[in-house]
Amino acid sequence: MKKSITYKDYIKANLRLEELIDRVDDQTPIDSPLGKEFEVITDTIEQYEETHFPIGLPSLQEMIELRMFEMGLKRKDLAVLLNTSASRISDYLNGKREITLNIAKALHQKLNIDSDIILQ
Repeated sequence: MKKSITYKDYIKANLRLEELIDRVDDQTPIDSPLGKEFEVITDTIEQYEETHFPIGLPSLQEMIELRMFEMGLKRKDLAVLLNTSASRISDYLNGKREITLNIAKALHQKLNIDSDIILQ
């Protein structure tokens, strides 16, 4: 069982990390005292942040909008890609309508959106 990291531990670890960053680089052997300390410090910071600042999954609407941006699609383009209407796309993005199974499959296959995000 991992030791619970306190806020004080977290602050101390961040301050020490600032000192170590100037002394540790890619050439520092992992098994050296500084390399080992660097690993312990970063593990401490990571453990605290995972507990106190978790990052959840993006919403389906956020993912669709991101994919639209990445692919240079407008709502009407997405409607054609998903074989639906632009007004239906608008309803999905505004949370006015639940997606259908066919749209869910299309989002996964054509936009490569993870099924965990679609099903949340």
